[in-house]
Amino acid sequence: MWRTGGYTLRQPAPMMRARAARLGQVRSTPALRWASATASDDGPVPFQKILVANRGEIAVRVLTTAKSMGIQTVAVYSEADRNSQHVKAADEAYCIGPAESDQSYLRMDKIMEVAERTGSNAVHPGYGFLSENPEFARMLETSGVEFIGPPSTAITSMGEKSESKRIMHAANVPCVPGYHDDKQDDNTLRAAAHAAGFPLMLKAVVGGGGKGMRIAHTAEDFDDALDSARGEARNAFGDDRMLFERYIPRSRHVEVQVFADKYGDAVYLFERDCSVQRRHQKIIEEAPAPGLTEELRRELGEAAVRAAKAVGYVGAGTVEFIMDTTDQKFYFMEMNTRLQVEHPVTEMITGQDLVEWQIRVAAGERLPLSQEELTISGHSFEARIYAEDPLAGFRPGSGPLLYMDPPTASPHIRVDSGVKQGDSVSVYYDPMIAKLVVWGENRRVALARMTAALKDFHIAGLATNIEFVGDITTTPAFQNGDVSTAFIEENEGALLSPRTLDSDEVVRVAVAVVLSESNDMRSERSREADPASPWSGLTSGYLNMAASRVVRFEVGEVGHEAAVRVVGDGTFEVDIDGDVVNAMGSIDGNKVTCRVEDRTRVDTVVLIGDQVHIFGPDGEIHATLPTPDFGGDSAFSSDVVVSPMDGSIKEVLVTPGDVVEEGQEVMTLYAMKVESKLRAPRSGVVESVTAIVGTQVTLNSIVLTLAPVEEEEVE
Repeated sequence: MWRTGGYTLRQPAPMMRARAARLGQVRSTPALRWASATASDDGPVPFQKILVANRGEIAVRVLTTAKSMGIQTVAVYSEADRNSQHVKAADEAYCIGPAESDQSYLRMDKIMEVAERTGSNAVHPGYGFLSENPEFARMLETSGVEFIGPPSTAITSMGEKSESKRIMHAANVPCVPGYHDDKQDDNTLRAAAHAAGFPLMLKAVVGGGGKGMRIAHTAEDFDDALDSARGEARNAFGDDRMLFERYIPRSRHVEVQVFADKYGDAVYLFERDCSVQRRHQKIIEEAPAPGLTEELRRELGEAAVRAAKAVGYVGAGTVEFIMDTTDQKFYFMEMNTRLQVEHPVTEMITGQDLVEWQIRVAAGERLPLSQEELTISGHSFEARIYAEDPLAGFRPGSGPLLYMDPPTASPHIRVDSGVKQGDSVSVYYDPMIAKLVVWGENRRVALARMTAALKDFHIAGLATNIEFVGDITTTPAFQNGDVSTAFIEENEGALLSPRTLDSDEVVRVAVAVVLSESNDMRSERSREADPASPWSGLTSGYLNMAASRVVRFEVGEVGHEAAVRVVGDGTFEVDIDGDVVNAMGSIDGNKVTCRVEDRTRVDTVVLIGDQVHIFGPDGEIHATLPTPDFGGDSAFSSDVVVSPMDGSIKEVLVTPGDVVEEGQEVMTLYAMKVESKLRAPRSGVVESVTAIVGTQVTLNSIVLTLAPVEEEEVE
C-alpha cells in the first residue's frame, strides 16, 4: 500500500522542496504543488531500471521522477540530440540513430535492443513517438518488459477513431453524429456527408495532434477538404482513412484525466480546458475548466471513467470531449492513451505526481486514492512556449537559443523544459521550448501570475509565441472564462496585430541601444563601422560626454528614428521628429534604467547582431537595426521560390517547362510536424527545380526558379 504525503502551500515539506528542485527543469525549478504518492518505508522499489523512449522536456520529466524514486534510468537519443538535456539527466544514454524520427525515436527494434542490453524492467514512452503505438506495446508485453501505459488492446481500440466511437456508444458515452464506417471511397463519403449535414469536421481515423483535420463548411468545400486532410494524414501517419462529424462552430475542448489500475478500479482527476488552439493544436490549458457546475463536472468525470473501463484501460489516459458553448452538452471526441503534454495543471490542482502514479500502477500497485479522496485545490494554467512566429501564420522556427532566461521558480511557478540557453531547437522535432505552469488560489490569481510570468520569460535569437500567449491572457474574453476553439479567430485583431510604439517607447529603445553598445554589448557592426566613434571605449555606467547619435530601427515593418544627445551624467535629450524629450539612463550588465519625464522603467536589453530585444514590464519590444547597404541587387527576386524555414521537401508539384500562375502551389515543405505550401510568386515558366522529394532544405534556400513567361503562353 501507499501513503500520501501532506502539503502546506506556503511552506512545502522539505522532501517536496528538494524533489521539486530536480523535477523536469534544466535550471531553477519551483517547489511543486504536489504531495507525491510514495511507497511505505518497507515497500519495494517498483522497478530497478526504466528506459525512457522519448526526448526533450517529457523525457527529463519522467527521468527525474524515476530517479527520485530510487530507480535507475536509461535514455535513448538521436545523433541530433547527443548533447541534449535528457541525455545528461539519465544514468545511462544510448544513441539509436540519425536525427530523423523514423530512423531513431520511432525504431522499435533499436529501443528494444537498448532495453535488453541495459536490463531495463520497464519502458516509459512519454508522449508522441511510440506512446500510442499498439505494436510497440505488444512487443514489450511479449518480451517481459513492462510498458508504462495501457494494454495494447486498449491503444488499438481507442486509436481507431471509428472503432472507439462504436465502443463509446455501447458504454453510454455521448458522441457527435457523423460517419465512422469503413467504406472510404469518395462517393460513399460524399453521400454520407450530405446525409449528416454541414458544417463537418473531417479527421484522420488514426493519429492526432491536429494532423489530418479539416473543416468543410459547405458541400462545395467537401472535396477539397477531403483531399487535403487525406494527404496530411497519409504523410503524418501512413494512413489516409477518414471519419467526419458534425462541426459545432462555437465549442469548447474539455478533457478529463483518468487513471485505472490492473484491478478494475478507475478514477478521474477532474477536467482541463484546452479550447485555445492554433492549427488544432493547444496553446494554453487550464484546470479546472471555467464555468462548470459541480454536477456537470461529475457527469464529465463519470463518462470518462466509463470510457476507460469499456476498453479495459490501465494507467494514465485523457478522454477528450467537445462541449457546445450554447447548452454545455458534451460529446466524446477521442481518448489519448498516454500522458498528456498538459498533465502538469492536473498535478498542480490535485497535489499528485502523475508520472509516479504511472510507474506504480504499471508495477501492479493499486490506485493510491479513491474518487472520494480526490479534491481540487486552486486553479492552474499552462502555456506552451513555442519557437514560432504568430504574425507569420505561426511559422515554426529552429536554431540556437542564444538567450533564454525563464521566470524565477517559486511554489507557484513551474517551468518544464528540455533545453537551456545555448541549446538548439531542432528542425527535426516539435518546436516547443518549454511549458510554463502557474498555480493560484483561484482563477483570477492564477491568471495574474501567468500574465506576469510570461513577461518574465525572456528568449532572444528565435521568434517565439510568448507575447502572443501573454496577449491571450489579457483579453477580456479569456479573463472572463469565455473560451472556445474559435477563440483566436474571434480575437484575431487583438492577438495578431503588429506592435506599435508610443513616443516614450521609442525613447526607451534609443537610449537602450546607446547604453548597451557603450557597455561592450554593442554589435560588431558598430565596432567595425566607426572605431573612432565617441561611443567606442565606453564600458558601463553613465555616458558623461557631449555627443550625439541618430538611432534608426524598425519594429515590425514600421521605421523609427531618434537623435540622442548626451548632455550630462546619464542625462539625454532625445529628438523625435522635432519633439525633444528629456531622459535619464544608466546600465548595469544588461539591465537598463530609463526615466522619461516622471516615469522610470527597468528593462533587460539583449543585443544579438542587428536584433535588439527589450524585455520590460509591458512585455517585449523587438527592434531591428538597419543593415549597412553595400549596393547590389536584393538577395531574392520574384524569379525564385525560397524555403521559408528549415525542413524537408514532401511533395514537388511541377517540373521544368510547366506554366504556373501566381499563387499556384508548387511544392510542399514539411517541418516540425507542419506542412507548408510553397507557391509561385508570379506567373511564369518553371525554369529549374533544385529540390526533390526528401531533400533537406534550409531557411531562404532557393528551391525553384522561374523564367519570364512568353506572352502567348498565358491565357
